Amino acid sequence: MGALLLASASKHFRDPGFYREVVPDYLCRQDPAPDTNQGSGDQSTGDQGNADQGTGDAGTTAQHPLALLSRDEWIAVSGLLELAAAVGILLPPTRKLTATALTAMFTAFLAGHVDALVRAYGPAGTPRRRKIHTVRLPLQAPLILWAWSLRKPALPTEQHGGRV
Repeated sequence: MGALLLASASKHFRDPGFYREVVPDYLCRQDPAPDTNQGSGDQSTGDQGNADQGTGDAGTTAQHPLALLSRDEWIAVSGLLELAAAVGILLPPTRKLTATALTAMFTAFLAGHVDALVRAYGPAGTPRRRKIHTVRLPLQAPLILWAWSLRKPALPTEQHGGRV
């Protein structure tokens, strides 16, 4: 699990695009779009397929209470959490707490995977996105169960006849 978490954490920073679609729109803060001086900008939000649009006037857009970070910030934070979990799961004093937190984190990630799957099968979805998210969602179940199983303490080697 530690190696998997380390690999995943590094991928968050090497290839953040891999995780973009599994961050639900409702978690993403809608920052004002940078002015590109392309036309008047009154009608175009550049995100017409997004239910949250809100890339126009940030002051007038109602945002979800959980929309605290941008999509890229959520990806970076989750990468840092996975890096911390990779270390925490390997240290006996923090293993049970880390495994419990990891179980909660993987369970919370289900919302993003479900959201990505729904969007993949929506009007803007593509066959490639449907395949990817159809595979990604069920992979969360074994990760959740594996993380939960790591809450049990490892058996000490002394119990297996190593000491007299």
